[in-house]
Amino acid sequence: MATAPLVTFDGVQKTYDGQHLVVRDLHLTIEAGEFISLLGPSGSGKTTTLMMLAGFETPTAGRILLRERDITHTPPHKRHFGMVFQDYALFPHMTVADNVAYPLTVRGLPRVQREEKVRRALDMVQLAALAERYPAQLSGGQRQRVALARALVFDPQLVLMDEPLGALDKQLREHMQLELKALHRRLGVTFVYVTHDQSEALTMSDRVAVFSDGVIQQIDPVERLYETPVNRFVATFVGDSTTLGGSVIGSDESWAQVSVDDGLVLRGLNVNAAGPGTAVLCCIRPERIEVVPEDHPGPNALTAQVDDVIYFGDHVRLRCRWGQHELTVKRPLAAAAVQPGQTVRLYLPEPYLRCYR
Repeated sequence: MATAPLVTFDGVQKTYDGQHLVVRDLHLTIEAGEFISLLGPSGSGKTTTLMMLAGFETPTAGRILLRERDITHTPPHKRHFGMVFQDYALFPHMTVADNVAYPLTVRGLPRVQREEKVRRALDMVQLAALAERYPAQLSGGQRQRVALARALVFDPQLVLMDEPLGALDKQLREHMQLELKALHRRLGVTFVYVTHDQSEALTMSDRVAVFSDGVIQQIDPVERLYETPVNRFVATFVGDSTTLGGSVIGSDESWAQVSVDDGLVLRGLNVNAAGPGTAVLCCIRPERIEVVPEDHPGPNALTAQVDDVIYFGDHVRLRCRWGQHELTVKRPLAAAAVQPGQTVRLYLPEPYLRCYR
């Protein structure tokens, strides 16, 4: 017999003014033990969804279930979820240990049990040696770990995180992403993580739900989300994409032939079943575009001029111009050098070129 999801959003809607729906007819299940990220631009509904799950906002319609038990109107303190905010929300007058102990104190746990749980939580985040320091004496990364330890100290079945790494610098942020992922794997606790940073979501998550205009556009494991976006929004929002607009001149269930500029015809996957005459956007990841010999005949080949070569440390990026279109190409450092002003022949492999209505 299949186990019920840990969390179920059943037809959830949210409006603040009675007219505009911030979240529209949300159906979402979250499995026990997974790391799921809610990804999207500002105003897409991802944070409102998290706040409804936490109990800080009440749905206008629909239900939220925890193991099939309706918690739609259960107050936050009775849901027993851990919560980590972007600003950490630590008490400046309390030591690290006292901050972490706070959820246990308000639950009335005896002192001996509190001390044991605090010690274990600080060990989880490798901060046991700093237990007597105050938040002002810690770095940003250390404060983030304290907030995480406080969210984990009472053994919640669910930890909710609202852009908790947003205040950190790039290097520390990337380091903490890896630490969070490792901690999740070690503990097996369910993490629900809100972010607008696509690389952060792809780095840490088991699944990602991409929000736009209050609707989940796609929810999938990270590899599938990146390699097979289901619509234009996901294709252009998640990861880098080189795009070319055109019109379908021939199609079937799987493939579309698209006329772009100067008589060039591209053949790519017909993602949304576009018929002849339909305007489409052809998208391909920059790392999938190949620089080929000048006599490469095509199809799906064009000659472009290199406007710029940008060094990224682990790869180089070519900014190329073809008519009015700009194409970005990622190449490994070991590839033959290309100079600005040079013309190159580019090949857009059919299996990786996706055409969207």
